[in-house]
Amino acid sequence: MEIVKADPQHVHGIIDVCVAGYWATYGETHSKEYIERVINVFYNPERVLTEVTFTDRNWGGYFVALDGGEVVGAGGGGMIGETAGEVFVLYLKPGRRNEGIGTLLLNAITKQHKEEFGATEQWVSVQKGNAKGIPFYEARGFRFQQEQMGYENAEEENYVSLRYNRRLD
Repeated sequence: MEIVKADPQHVHGIIDVCVAGYWATYGETHSKEYIERVINVFYNPERVLTEVTFTDRNWGGYFVALDGGEVVGAGGGGMIGETAGEVFVLYLKPGRRNEGIGTLLLNAITKQHKEEFGATEQWVSVQKGNAKGIPFYEARGFRFQQEQMGYENAEEENYVSLRYNRRLD
């Protein structure tokens, strides 16, 4: 397994992993309309190409997990404050959980937050009811802080995000 900073050749693999991972995570808890709306906003070729091409403190770019050249995981984050980093996205290809791939991606994002951007804490938002993400982040030292309305909610939707935080030593 190789973890590398993504480049344009990885765009379609990132999209495939994130779309499949999003459906696998939320297909039974969120409406089809909500899932399609989020996918259309975040995982379209133009946006992902931009996000692998132009990076800075606010978006450090995607990291990908490659298995024989195939993208089997993708994640990225950036800074939300002077010393606060955030994991914005982390998905694996369905069927590739419990192999340590998510931890390798999180470690790469965390290393970037600490070494390149000077982060001393790290945040993540996880949708309430996400039975895959919540135990993953809690097992890695993230602690629940608060609830907030979910991203991309339409007026009639009440999806909730849980905010988690951990100190980086």
